[in-house]
Amino acid sequence: MSSVEQALAGPSVSRRLRRAPWHGRLHGSERAWALAFLVPYAAVFLAFVVYPVAYGLWMARDPSLYGELIANPLYARTVVNTALYVGLGVNVMMFLALLLSGFFMRRRWWIKALLPVFILPWALPAIPAFVSFHWMLIGEEGLINSLLALLGVQGPLWFHDRQLAVASNVVAYMWKWMPFWTLTFLAGRTAIPQEIYEAADVDGAGGFRRFAHVVLPLLGNLYLVCTLLCTLWTIGDFTTVALVSEGAPAYSSDVLATLGFHYSFEAAQPSLGVAAVLSALPVLIPITILLMRALETREVQL
Repeated sequence: MSSVEQALAGPSVSRRLRRAPWHGRLHGSERAWALAFLVPYAAVFLAFVVYPVAYGLWMARDPSLYGELIANPLYARTVVNTALYVGLGVNVMMFLALLLSGFFMRRRWWIKALLPVFILPWALPAIPAFVSFHWMLIGEEGLINSLLALLGVQGPLWFHDRQLAVASNVVAYMWKWMPFWTLTFLAGRTAIPQEIYEAADVDGAGGFRRFAHVVLPLLGNLYLVCTLLCTLWTIGDFTTVALVSEGAPAYSSDVLATLGFHYSFEAAQPSLGVAAVLSALPVLIPITILLMRALETREVQL
């Protein structure tokens, strides 16, 4: 049966054909080669995935740890910070990245020249990028406040106010990672056949209508997958907050990842630190399930 006939016959026939070689047992050299490929992967998976996760769950198994966390007012404030950091950082960034991907689809030469400059924050290593962002904001001698002083405006002390510190973390995270997601959506847009755009133009669809009725439906599944994946990454993000605001003032801008670090290393309570991070599991598990379901979507979407 040809590949075209398999496609016309439907996915069930294709799946049966793909499973056919595995109906028999492996013998001799085939079994040796299978074990040679499987055993190293299984060993690495057990050593670096299963064991760390299992050990972390074992460390945070005591329910009293979570009672101690909840009793601390710092934990409740950290949960709010994490919700703001993830909610604003992910959703605003993904929406702006989707819009910017349309901007970079334009064929003008200066837009093509601007794209390499735009992706520089993402191309830079995270540590020097966020350290630079920290020194841009710190004190009256920071770059931002120095520029404001030239305009006769006295800049705020960014890390002496909790709201400004959290906002600085969000902006720094978006500045670092927005180019990556913009490139992802740009790749998705370029995969849309040009005939669809031409048909929309024939129907008289303007910029907004073409975005609403062509781009969004075709990129909907990609946008959902990227948003869920970015949410998972951001909940566990440690580098941004640790290097930009450093939890200032007085740990009030911490997120769960940095709070767990403080408990584990500064307070010498590793079990409490692991429990602080694992307290996000009730949110992580549903997001992971939604992500897996989105990846299994059979609809014709990019």
